[in-house]
Amino acid sequence: MSNLTNIQPLEDFDWEGYEKGGAQTEQSRDDQAAAYEKSLTGVADHDVVEGTVISINKREVVVNIGYKSDGIISAAEFRYNPDLQVGDKVEVYIENQEDKKGQLILSHKKARAAKSWDRVNAALENEEIIKGFIKCRTKGGMIVDVFGVEAFLPGSQIDVKPIRDYDVFVGKTMEFKIVKINQDYRNVVVSHKALIEAELEQQKKEIISKLEKGQVLEGTVKNITSYGVFIDLGGVDGLVHITDLSWGRVSDPHEVVELDQKLNVVILDFDEEKKRIALGLKQLTPHPWDALDPNLKVGDKVKGKVVVMADYGAFIEVAPGVEGLIHVSEMSWSQHLRSAQDFMKVGDEVEAVILTLDREERKMSLGIKQLKEDPWESIEVKYPVGSKHTARVRNFTNFGVFVELEEGVDGLIHISDLSWTKKVKHPSEFTKIGDDMEVVVLEIDKENRRLSLGHKQLEENPWDVFETVFTRDSVHEGTITELLDKGAVIQLEYGVEGFATPKHLVKEDGSQAQQGEKLQFKVIEFNKESKRIILSHSRIYEDAARTEQREARKAERAATKRPAKEAQPAIQNQAASTTLGDIDALAELKAKLEKGE
Repeated sequence: MSNLTNIQPLEDFDWEGYEKGGAQTEQSRDDQAAAYEKSLTGVADHDVVEGTVISINKREVVVNIGYKSDGIISAAEFRYNPDLQVGDKVEVYIENQEDKKGQLILSHKKARAAKSWDRVNAALENEEIIKGFIKCRTKGGMIVDVFGVEAFLPGSQIDVKPIRDYDVFVGKTMEFKIVKINQDYRNVVVSHKALIEAELEQQKKEIISKLEKGQVLEGTVKNITSYGVFIDLGGVDGLVHITDLSWGRVSDPHEVVELDQKLNVVILDFDEEKKRIALGLKQLTPHPWDALDPNLKVGDKVKGKVVVMADYGAFIEVAPGVEGLIHVSEMSWSQHLRSAQDFMKVGDEVEAVILTLDREERKMSLGIKQLKEDPWESIEVKYPVGSKHTARVRNFTNFGVFVELEEGVDGLIHISDLSWTKKVKHPSEFTKIGDDMEVVVLEIDKENRRLSLGHKQLEENPWDVFETVFTRDSVHEGTITELLDKGAVIQLEYGVEGFATPKHLVKEDGSQAQQGEKLQFKVIEFNKESKRIILSHSRIYEDAARTEQREARKAERAATKRPAKEAQPAIQNQAASTTLGDIDALAELKAKLEKGE
């Protein structure tokens, strides 16, 4: 109780009012409420105001905006700013001053979005360096949160070096520079690479200004492409073209170098304006031609691998960086046009003979047919005139058949030497390409590497026999096999053919003989040298009529030469013995004679 003795009552306290149920007047309550309201910040829904962070945990951030209650914001909205601390000023968007639970509802994300577009445009205009949060990967790059706007970070703009693993950047906050904005679609493109390029450009200028042709530098393989290798020389890149990687042929640069490999390169050329540096790797080793065996000469045999194929030949690597060409004409003694792919393919190990060697021009030509004897050197030994062989039909012409006896040995069978009896208009009627034919050597042309061959000479000349069979005026049965404007071809016995002109194809009844008819024909001409037999069907009955006519005239002449005194009795006796039948026969004979005349 002693502690309460010093407490003094308020002098102006309204005890009467207190007894009646109220210690304050209505006026005083209003004054106090007004004073309290005046002490709070005036806010309205959907306003963007600045607040102070008063508390942070993993789930939420508590922000005081000077209102009667504090607002709570999800910590996820501040992921873009991992450096957020208590006391930091942040912008917030008032979604609701008081929800059902009496809670002030705020959003930092919406506050950023409300002013983000203005900030983005200002950052581009002022070339401002801004911070952004890499949210996730996307096709070709990353999605970055900048002022609440989702911007695109192309993969090529992450760093000056090619990026192999994009995932390591997800969740990081980095500095960026806005490089492009599409106002219509509200697309924003940012770059991290642009921040360091200015510094690198200065470094490149300093490095390039100190470069000299022939200078050897150490570098790191930065990127490998199909056309060459990019080398990082310590702030500036140079290119080793695929042709400068090795003295030998390189189909893929990966065969020579690998990523991040350190190696020495020589500067071949550079352009200070375009900042291009051409580097070489093979130039650090002696040229293989300079190390080629000095005793190697034309005629020597070498071994190598086929590295390149073309229709006209094959390139053979006889030593690393030393190649020789085998032209297709040096692959076979054959003169037929063929492709080099018919003889070899890339990767084949081959042996060849050096045909030409030019060390100054660094050129070498090779041949493989020289490993075999030229068949024409001793052609008359293996293929003497009169010898018989089997040949393969290679090609036709209107005048004969080209055949191959062996690789490099060709011959021609003239169309007239195909058959003794058959009239061959085109070789395709007699044989076909790819068939084997028996031939006999008729003539050797060693200079032009060509043989004259025959096929019919394998048999005896049947025309020696035909000469005794198809004698002039002999009659033979024949079949008309072909009708032409100038006459008809007649097939006779022994497989021989004859020919008859249209006037010799008229039958006795005056009609013309037709194709396929079998008739009797008389030989009116036989020519052994030209193998020609001329026939006639009409001559058979025409000659018979002439014979009868001649016989009748002969008898008539004989009768007129007898003495009159002797002829009279004979006539009388003949007349006495003449019958009606005899008179008819004579009349018929007379008619035939008149017709023959």
